[in-house]
Amino acid sequence: MISIKKKIVFFSLLILSFCLFAEDLPHGYKNIMLGMTLEETKENLVKEPDFGYHGDRDVSLIPGSSKTLIETDANRGFGSNFLTRCWFQFSFNELYIITININPELMDYYSIFTTLTKKYGEPSSFSPQAATWKDDEVTMSLEKPLTLKYIDNKRFADTQNYSNVQASPAEITREMFLDEL
Repeated sequence: MISIKKKIVFFSLLILSFCLFAEDLPHGYKNIMLGMTLEETKENLVKEPDFGYHGDRDVSLIPGSSKTLIETDANRGFGSNFLTRCWFQFSFNELYIITININPELMDYYSIFTTLTKKYGEPSSFSPQAATWKDDEVTMSLEKPLTLKYIDNKRFADTQNYSNVQASPAEITREMFLDEL
């Protein structure tokens, strides 16, 4: 019978070996990388037909904000059979979220999950809806039914904290009151 101490040592070494051999998380997919400008992303999407990018008609400006969205549709005949719709979200002209929907008729969740686990180690969090890998710079998630997301952590946090809406007088007064406590 194996002692508890030996089991702890074994599992600690197993986890350590996973960490040592796991690759750094990717900052994007193919030649599209987080942090690219809108123009760089468009140029690279043209070079990469798997996404099904059709030019400026795929680009949307969100009125009243600093956000831009590129939506591509690989199903429209030019892209990969493995990809369906993809979204590229920009804030202040910098790509900070890449969302890739994968064709569930040609690929399955388990195959992608297994591949990502072999390359990047065990996910940071796991639920029935998603597996998430995270480091200081990037969050990569595999969501059900079959969506892969890459998120620039810093830009995402900055975007969450930024608001175009000015605080109302009541909100300002409330904050002043709370600050005095």
